[in-house]
Amino acid sequence: MKVKKLLLICFVLLIGFIAFSSCNKVLFKNDNIPASNEIYEKAKILKILDVQGQSKDNYLQEYKVELKMLSGKYKGQTFKTTFTHSGNPSMDIKIIEGDKVIIYLNEEGGELVDIHIADIARFDWLSVLMILFVFLLILIGGWKGVKAIVALGFTILGIFKLLIPAIVNGYSPLPITIFVAALVTVLTMIIIAGFTRKSVSAMIGTIAGVLIAGLLALVFGELCHLNGIASEECRMILLSPSLEVDLEGLLFSGIIIGALGAIMDVTMSIASSIEEIHRANNTLSRKELIRRGMNVGKDIMGTMTNTLILAYTGGSLPLMFLYATYNVSSVKVFNLEIISTEIIRALVGSIGLVLSVPVTAFVSGYLIKHSKNNVSLNKALKN
Repeated sequence: MKVKKLLLICFVLLIGFIAFSSCNKVLFKNDNIPASNEIYEKAKILKILDVQGQSKDNYLQEYKVELKMLSGKYKGQTFKTTFTHSGNPSMDIKIIEGDKVIIYLNEEGGELVDIHIADIARFDWLSVLMILFVFLLILIGGWKGVKAIVALGFTILGIFKLLIPAIVNGYSPLPITIFVAALVTVLTMIIIAGFTRKSVSAMIGTIAGVLIAGLLALVFGELCHLNGIASEECRMILLSPSLEVDLEGLLFSGIIIGALGAIMDVTMSIASSIEEIHRANNTLSRKELIRRGMNVGKDIMGTMTNTLILAYTGGSLPLMFLYATYNVSSVKVFNLEIISTEIIRALVGSIGLVLSVPVTAFVSGYLIKHSKNNVSLNKALKN
């Protein structure tokens, strides 16, 4: 019966998302953004025919290669093209015979004019890694692993079919991010644990933690005069005449999304622990259940805040390495916007996580003891 209910819920949610995706272009339509006519396809390097400019003093090397198209309307056809090594490792593409690459096709009037090697094709290996992840999740997690995959699918849909299109089309990033975060939280908790006391407690705790993190990000972002253009990607958005995006709001949205997963993890762990404690000893008082939930939360807080800090530090590690190499003053380093942004991102996410612990423990303890003596609530939140 529980499996049938879960499948029904997933089916209804899936239909809802499909319906939303089908009308996505109608809901989010921005005529100021030009449609891209670029054509990219996959090809395989059959042979490196010639290499010119290989002397030690000549950094420019021109490669002439023969390749076979693996996708698109030219699939199966072979072409010859050239590409150049400039001596800049960040821009050069290193290929050997047998490598799969992404090809940019230049057409005029429906006729192929020229082709260029754009990049190495990486999606095949990414697909292998993705399959390995799904396989291990199902192998170890069983039915719960399947539910985790479904929940992850809805999270991805929420971000790429709702959040990003809304921001691109001029909606304020912060409110739409909070809405999507709340929606993803509710869907994930229902899929993982059903509509139970445990899932409701985790939902409330997660939404509270996310709101706190968002509020703190907004307040301290203003106090620190963060403008959201510290990264190269944000500067590219700023320089694009067709995009009108609140970069400061986009920054705060990223902070909320970054903290969401960790907060959900903590709240579900606490709510599940309190539920199991109650099942093992249903004579415990509400105060005792909350206290024991807090004890569990205190143990989790140490590792999860560490996780957030390390994750954001890892993202800034190359930059920190550069400053350390050139002995830049720590006063200057920590006052750089890109570093201050990461510090605020890590700290407000951690504060939201920490404060979600008592909220979840209190709500879980309250619902367990209240539903025990309240028939209607017990039916609504039956576990």
